Amino acid sequence: MIAAGHKANFEMLQAAFNNNDVALMECQLAATGKPVAVLCVANRLADGEVEFAPFAMFFNGNPYEEINPPKSDGGFFTHDEIWGE
Repeated sequence: MIAAGHKANFEMLQAAFNNNDVALMECQLAATGKPVAVLCVANRLADGEVEFAPFAMFFNGNPYEEINPPKSDGGFFTHDEIWGE
């Protein structure tokens, strides 16, 4: 089940796209120091400044190999079920 906060963030992201307030930024992953592409929302402040709030990271590898998608009846597929390995 997707958390309510994630759903709210998704709705905020949709609104940001509608307002052209989205940026793709290269950031540094704190745990490894490696660069990562991050989807950010622009927060326009009253003084005209803009701060960017990170919302999602892009996969550096093949996402189909890094995640297990959900099954329609609940749970998740395993790597072996998807790739037959």
